Amino acid sequence: MTFEGLDGSGKSTQVDLLAGWLRGQGRTVLATREPGGTPVGEAVRELVLHGDELAPWTEAALFAAARAEHVERAIRPALERGEDVISDRYLDSSVAYQGIARGLGEERVLDLNLAVTRGLLPDRTFFVLVDPAEARSRGGEYRDRIERETDAFMQRADEAFRALASHNPERIVTLAGDRSPDQIAEEVREHVRTLL
Repeated sequence: MTFEGLDGSGKSTQVDLLAGWLRGQGRTVLATREPGGTPVGEAVRELVLHGDELAPWTEAALFAAARAEHVERAIRPALERGEDVISDRYLDSSVAYQGIARGLGEERVLDLNLAVTRGLLPDRTFFVLVDPAEARSRGGEYRDRIERETDAFMQRADEAFRALASHNPERIVTLAGDRSPDQIAEEVREHVRTLL
């Protein structure tokens, strides 16, 4: 399962709440994040979020490289052991941010990420959607390179997430992010129960 949305949407909180609930059910859970989840992924995270400006395709390729390592070293092994995997971001973020918001092309970025993950898609993706201005207001003073993007960029990313959800209703569940974390978590659990 993956959680997607703008920074400040509350997706990371939902990852933690779902992981805790599943563990309380006696399940073994890998809760992870992108970029990250492996030493290579964490190094890429530092570079893409806190380094110098990057060309759009450089950014997309670095995210894809971190994702390839993440799938090979963490996600696939956990799935093969029968664990539940919950990731804070996955390939939909690349499609939304680099493919659509940066204009590289939705299909081109999707194809790149399907290639590096050998076609691994989540069973369920939860998009926690909030207005971009609200998401930005929830952030702290420190902002990473992407969080410092313009309002227009964030609006394009938000529209991209919403379009992806409408085109993939069998996999993507849209959650209204303007509710309390507990209310959102209960809706998530209702959907997850159907997968267990």
